[in-house]
Amino acid sequence: MAELFFGSPFRRLVYAPPYGSATAAMDWLETPASHILRINVPGLGKDDVKVQVEDGNVLSVRGAAKEKGKEENEEAVWHVAERGKPEFAREVALPEHVKVEQIKASVENGVLTVLVPKEPAPARPRTRPIAVSSKL
Repeated sequence: MAELFFGSPFRRLVYAPPYGSATAAMDWLETPASHILRINVPGLGKDDVKVQVEDGNVLSVRGAAKEKGKEENEEAVWHVAERGKPEFAREVALPEHVKVEQIKASVENGVLTVLVPKEPAPARPRTRPIAVSSKL
């Protein structure tokens, strides 16, 4: 049973290494042509998010808001700061037969969408009868 789970591409969803930051909520949808990952990144833009493939098949997504503007750092007096700094890290082991070089990512309305195209599935070998001969 453990081999089944630890060999799964979903193993990093549970056993991702800690980074000292939050794990962003994610949806993973598989269509016949691609895998689509949608990750919540509220308040972050395209310059705040980094998406890359590590070790050949691990999709790594990290995000952190840029530092506040000068007007907030120099003369501003903070009275309450409950929202914190939006920061997250997420790793997902990609399944076999994906086109790693064609992965695309975009951010819109606080959602990062990562499109991972699939390679066509290898053709299943046909059943081929083998003639059996006899020397009788």
